[in-house]
Amino acid sequence: MWDGLKEECGVAGVIQMEDDHTAELLYFGLYALQHRGQESAGIAVNDGDKTRWHKDMGLVSEVFDNEDLEKLTGHIGVGHVRYSTSGESDVENAQPLVVRYRGGTIALAHNGNLVNARLLRDRLEDAGVVFQTTIDSEVIVNLIARYSSEGIHQAIRRSMELIKGAYALVIMNEECLIGVRDPLGLRPLCIGKTEKGYVLASESSAFDVMGAELVRDVEPGEMVTITPEGIQSEFFQSLPRRAGCIFEYIYFARPDSIMDGINVYEARKNSGRVLAKECPVEADMVMAVPDSSIPVALGYAEASGIPYGEGLIKNRYIGRTFIQPTQAIRELAVKLKLSPMAANIKGKKLILIDDSIVRGTTSKRIVETLKQAGAKEVHVRVSSPPVAYSCYFGIDTPDRNQLIGAVKTVDEIRKIIHADSLHYLTPEGLVEALGKPEKNFCLACFDGNYPMELPEKAQQQNGQRVFQRLDKENQ
Repeated sequence: MWDGLKEECGVAGVIQMEDDHTAELLYFGLYALQHRGQESAGIAVNDGDKTRWHKDMGLVSEVFDNEDLEKLTGHIGVGHVRYSTSGESDVENAQPLVVRYRGGTIALAHNGNLVNARLLRDRLEDAGVVFQTTIDSEVIVNLIARYSSEGIHQAIRRSMELIKGAYALVIMNEECLIGVRDPLGLRPLCIGKTEKGYVLASESSAFDVMGAELVRDVEPGEMVTITPEGIQSEFFQSLPRRAGCIFEYIYFARPDSIMDGINVYEARKNSGRVLAKECPVEADMVMAVPDSSIPVALGYAEASGIPYGEGLIKNRYIGRTFIQPTQAIRELAVKLKLSPMAANIKGKKLILIDDSIVRGTTSKRIVETLKQAGAKEVHVRVSSPPVAYSCYFGIDTPDRNQLIGAVKTVDEIRKIIHADSLHYLTPEGLVEALGKPEKNFCLACFDGNYPMELPEKAQQQNGQRVFQRLDKENQ
């Protein structure tokens, strides 16, 4: 029904002096991260001796009830909400992953995507490892278990030497909670403090409902070990640059989150101000495609002096399993999700703000819907550059030949979506809005300059080294 980029995953962790509603805290944290994944949800907790977990397909509110949470007793816990970017959408692939090994139990929740997962999986299977899922996260947890006799920290260090890609990991054993972030900082992870311990989460917005205050972000290449008494930090790899996913600020993150020192709401509002400067147009009203574009539209209206108004109402009660068996039903999908406010838009020249155009089908239907409702003109303004390259680091993007920004010019896109004018925010304008140097971000979906080798190249260039190491260990 929706042709935008799909969310990644959300992870959370809690550690306290004692079991004081640990599972409930994780439940609320995952609820706040629900926008990052709606396919499955899971929680695992440990009481210092035994790990208990529950996970299933569905939203957080569908997977857990009071009885489920009451059974999850323990003072350490990790949680996960999933949108599949690797592996099928199936309950077997729901996280956290829990693995028993000679030294105890570890549970792991992962947000991101590995570019060399297939290579590592093949070699581990050759060594006799049996996989229970089809997700790349199981490669990580099996590597950690493989080196567990050396201690949990050394096991993680050795595993991080082998994996390549984007990851934010929340890991627990019987003693501690551990957070790990990839060396480029592609995926977000932050630390919060409660009255009785600490929490980890993909976004700081989760801390409000968990009763925590933001301490700081986990730095790229950092592993933090948390006990109820405090935090220990070490860096397993340090690179000369960052490459935080820029789409977190454009679309994925909640507007009330702070990521790597950037207020997401203000960044989006700044994007609107820059858009107004880059592409002014005469109009009667500025409106947004809800919800992530609303701050952008407010910024555009503020800078342009054109009033902001609501032109589309979002139906928030559409089930995630909505079936579209025919083309006619598919054509009605956008109207079902977004209804025009005819009284606000009839006879007006509109500036329609959206965060991105992926395939173009949704944008076309929205513009058509507004014009059918009486809009005189619709000028589309997009708060990101054209999406022209696929992502390999944890965002589910279509193949490049399905990305309209890769195969059509801006004017061709304008004609396809039936807009009276179309302007994308420039890369320079986007970076200006974020207020930090371009080298801090990954813009590969716009310019194709990936911060690491793509999966094919990674297997060719790094494969022999990985083969040699794992083969040596298997001897």
